[in-house]
Amino acid sequence: MSQTISEAIKQDHREIFGYYDEYLRAKEQRDTDAQARWARQLTWEVARHSAGEELVVYPLFEKYMGDEGKNMADEDRADHQKVKELLYHFESLSAGSPEYDDTLARVVAELRTHISAEESQDLPALESHLSPEESREVATSFSRTKMLVPTRAHPSAPDKPPFETLAGLMAAPMDKLKDALSKFPTAEMRQEAATHGN
Repeated sequence: MSQTISEAIKQDHREIFGYYDEYLRAKEQRDTDAQARWARQLTWEVARHSAGEELVVYPLFEKYMGDEGKNMADEDRADHQKVKELLYHFESLSAGSPEYDDTLARVVAELRTHISAEESQDLPALESHLSPEESREVATSFSRTKMLVPTRAHPSAPDKPPFETLAGLMAAPMDKLKDALSKFPTAEMRQEAATHGN
């Protein structure tokens, strides 16, 4: 049986925090290469996750919950904007530098606050308007959308459909080219992370 939208989003959240845990392990070991790889994985997932929510989930808040849903979506988009601005700056920094560490810590702190509210308030409110079947359909759409969206932060891009969709389609190919030239965690690193429970 496929996941509900809440389960899919929560799984992404756990993965993001798991990548940060691996980043911190690499930092303790003073392995800047591993730090850069785990940070790239984290920022890649945050970019895709945020765009998926903005394109698929937040419009449903507005559709099903009226003004309250619009306010929720607007607050969540504002939270995403803060993270995008931090990540955009983060990409210009060097792994191992104090500013690199501090900026990524700020990203994760912003995410923790946002995710706490999203999981305790926003997602339960949305689920109350969806049947289990509809929730699974939304989760499938969310997962498919994540495959097509940008994989890097674009804080100046629109954050609402349809303009976000167009901007995303234009940015995604360039992001994917940059990703091809970037270092991500190796299979061995992922295997070791699995032993840590991430």
